[in-house]
Amino acid sequence: MSVPRAAAGNGSLLWAQGLACGGIVAFAPALGLLLAALFWPVGLALVLDKAPGRPMARTVALCAAAASVQPIRSAWTGGLGLQSSLALATDVRVLAATWCAAAGGWGLTLLAPIAARAMLEAASATRAARLRAERARLLAAWRWDDGGSDAGP
Repeated sequence: MSVPRAAAGNGSLLWAQGLACGGIVAFAPALGLLLAALFWPVGLALVLDKAPGRPMARTVALCAAAASVQPIRSAWTGGLGLQSSLALATDVRVLAATWCAAAGGWGLTLLAPIAARAMLEAASATRAARLRAERARLLAAWRWDDGGSDAGP
C-alpha cells in the first residue's frame, strides 16, 4: 500500500521542524525559553485546529511571529543570556503584545470568511438589481409586455 505524496511530505516537514526546535534548545536555550513563552498561543492553535491545512494555526503563527520580532531581536542583541530572556519572557507588555497579535490572527481567521461572504452577497445583490433595471429598460424600449415569461413579443 502506497502512502500519498502529501502525507509523506508532511512527515519530513514535521521532522525538520523538530530538528530546528531541538537545535535552538541545544544551542540557545535562553532563546528557546523566550520562543516558548511568546509562541504558546501558536501551540494551542495547533492543538485546536483540525481543519486541513490548519488555516487558523497558520494565521495565528504568522501574527505571533510578526509581533515577536522585536523581543527576539532584543534578546539577540542582549547576548542571548538567560537573564535577558527571562526578563523579556516575564514582561507583561511583551507577552500581551504577542498574545494579542495571535488572538488577532485567530479573530481574523474567524471573521474574514464572514466579511468576504457578506461583501460578495452585497455585490451580487447590487448586480442583480442593476440587471433587473436594465431588463426593464430594454423591455420598455422594445415595448414588450412582460407577462411573467421571457418569451418575446
